[in-house]
Amino acid sequence: MKSIRNIAIIAHVDHGKTTLIDSLLKQSGTFRSNQAVAERVMDSNDLEKERGITILAKCTSINWQDTRINIIDTPGHADFGGEVERVLSMADGVILLTDAAEGPMPQTKFVLGKALAQGLRPIVVINKVDRPDGRPDEVVDEVFDLFVTLDANEDQLDFPVMYASGRDGWCTASLDDERKDLTPLLELIMRHVPSPDVDHDAPFAMLATLLESDPFLGRILTGRILSGKAKVNMPVKVLNLDGEQVETVRLSKLQTFAGVERVPTDEAQAGDIISVAGTAIASVSDTICDPAIKTPIASTPIDPPTMAITISVNDSPFAGQEGSKVTSRMIRDRLMAEAETNVAITVTESDSKESFEVGGRGELQLGVLIETMRREGFELSVSRPRVLLKKDDAGQLLEPMEEVVVDVDEEHAGTVVEKVSTRKGVMTDMRPSGGGKTRITFLAPSRGLIGYQSEFLTDTRGTGVMNRLYHSHEPYKGDIGGRRNGALISTGQGEAVAYAIFNLQDRGAMFIKPQDKVYTGMIVGEHNRDNDLEINVLKGKQLTNIRASGTDEAIRLVTPRKLTLEDMISYIEDDELVEVTPESLRLRKRELDPNERKKAMRASKKEAG
Repeated sequence: MKSIRNIAIIAHVDHGKTTLIDSLLKQSGTFRSNQAVAERVMDSNDLEKERGITILAKCTSINWQDTRINIIDTPGHADFGGEVERVLSMADGVILLTDAAEGPMPQTKFVLGKALAQGLRPIVVINKVDRPDGRPDEVVDEVFDLFVTLDANEDQLDFPVMYASGRDGWCTASLDDERKDLTPLLELIMRHVPSPDVDHDAPFAMLATLLESDPFLGRILTGRILSGKAKVNMPVKVLNLDGEQVETVRLSKLQTFAGVERVPTDEAQAGDIISVAGTAIASVSDTICDPAIKTPIASTPIDPPTMAITISVNDSPFAGQEGSKVTSRMIRDRLMAEAETNVAITVTESDSKESFEVGGRGELQLGVLIETMRREGFELSVSRPRVLLKKDDAGQLLEPMEEVVVDVDEEHAGTVVEKVSTRKGVMTDMRPSGGGKTRITFLAPSRGLIGYQSEFLTDTRGTGVMNRLYHSHEPYKGDIGGRRNGALISTGQGEAVAYAIFNLQDRGAMFIKPQDKVYTGMIVGEHNRDNDLEINVLKGKQLTNIRASGTDEAIRLVTPRKLTLEDMISYIEDDELVEVTPESLRLRKRELDPNERKKAMRASKKEAG
């Protein structure tokens, strides 16, 4: 029986976790010497590669001496935290990877807190120690303080420390040792991480941890075998968290991990991480087990979504010009397929069947879903996000609160504190974090933070770093003011003209450039004042047959403001939408006709009054 080690890697976004796994795979002989391997091989989808973040938890495995080491790559962003706790239940040890300059960050704290609570003993790896601004010794102290804050026990506080450069593929126990390869890290994993504590002779049972869909095999569930053996075609039953039987099936296919690929196998033993196919209803947190077993494996229920957006058919004048998937039925099928494999997302259909409410953890997660659909050829209209409120037993309204940690230059700290306070945030901690920077911690309502990211970057001249983390549900904090400025709205349809934009620049910041296609009711810029203003960006210069005597002034255009998809989603108000097509992102009013807008405004004032 082959010896097994299961280890999870925890790191903040961009601290080098995926690059370190690349080096481990190469040095353990997983790839052939002549095999072409992409960089950051674990970031499998385009969005992960572009943004440099891990969105989906994934497994890989390497063979070291006679041991199979399963490595679980955990998402670093709290929006994808739905997977974290269950993913950690597959591991017997954990590597905490920290940047030698930045030190431990809030997202690290989120995943690490869960790992320590499960009793896992961490190995701390200080990565990127070759950075010129690296401060490895101070970072080790910060990690120790973080462990203390997270109530780590004596065993966990006595953690081994390694120094590494994942990009260059070396790791050492001290900064003075020879920097050769990653062997010291692999040897430490063998010594420090226990083999899985499992029962080989008991009946088969495994906890489903990850869910995905395969066009040929159907639903694929990945998890660790807790007891017994799994064999192809063996009959099993599926129990949910309450112990109710969901279905009985046969395991049509078993796969284990070899490097980044899945390899079919006929049999798998307790302690190994496998993927099984053959189920139709089974989902994450369910127990797949021998028919004799009566009680499910304890697991964490799936966290409820904290935010929702409405996705509907694109009904703008330019609908159907750029995308191939435009009907509500296509959008519905795609969202339902997403909800089936992404456990952190909920989809509810409206009565009219034309729009769908999609719930998720935050703007980033919802933005990633919309961006993925856009690249698949979908056209959509997306509403402003709203937070999901709930009531406690006494009937009091509760709203989701987030812990916000910002790192800013000292001169911008006052502005940030003032802005977060107006959004009903309360400062809980403020301390210098070295290098002329200050780290401030707030507790703020999720709805107050919608749209704050771009304002924060402007206020800190692009130097600030903000991290958010769901904290708890607390009593409703009252009204929070929305966007301060009104919109500049196009009065006609056609191509924008440079001359018109030049003459309207002093009215506000433009979102469009000359030759961009616009339509009536489309938002083309942000007004300097707090009211909406309708403008004509199609008006060309009146030409006469008299030659100008050099009096024409040259047209100088200010560079338009570029908004990303997440910026747009958080920028809009309740009466506005984002139009998403494979080639364009546009902001628009919900009611394109100015008369209909006025009617809607009067009706809403009447309701409020």
